[in-house]
Formats: sequence, structure tokens, C-alpha cells
Amino acid sequence: MTILTPDLVWWITVIDLPAMAGLFWLIWKTRNEGEQAVSRLRLTLDYRSEQFREALNAFKLEVAKNYASQHDLRALETRLVNHLLRIESKLDATALKAESLRGAQTRSD
Repeated sequence: MTILTPDLVWWITVIDLPAMAGLFWLIWKTRNEGEQAVSRLRLTLDYRSEQFREALNAFKLEVAKNYASQHDLRALETRLVNHLLRIESKLDATALKAESLRGAQTRSD
């Protein structure tokens, strides 16, 4: 008895071979579409990364042009500290005068 009967050969040629070819074609098509999608995503990512770098560089340039330098900030801080120290010394002098007036007033009472 032979394994390849006419019914089995007919089944393989009419049903199995076209089904296997269809599955192979489907797998091949899906793989190609996946590779194309990955390629498009890679290009989009590269393009947007470049846009991001350009925007960041433009922002850095704007900051460098329009914002105060560290030297200017240090000078402003020094002026503010000196002014606050003068105010503090005036308040200390006023507090001492007020304390002495209170002390003189309590001694006279």
C-alpha cells in the first residue's frame, strides 16, 4: 500500500499548496509592512529630534541675548545687600534711641 493515494495527492495540490502559499504570502506581506512602518517611524523620530534640537538651540540663543548675565546679577545682589545693611543699621540706631528714651522715661517716673 502506497502512502500517496490519488485522494491525498489531490488534497495536497488543490487545498494544501494554495493555503500554504497564501500563508507564506501573508507572512511576507506583514513582515514588509512592519519593516516599512519601523522605517517611517525612524525617519519621523529623526526629523522631530532635529526639530527639537533646533528649537532648543534657538531658545538658548534667546536666553543668552535677552536675560541678565551672572555678573549683572552679582552686581545687583551686592547693591541690594548693601542697601539692606544700611537699613538694618538705621533700624538698630532707632531701636537704641527708643530703648534709651524708654529707660529715661521709666527712671523719671
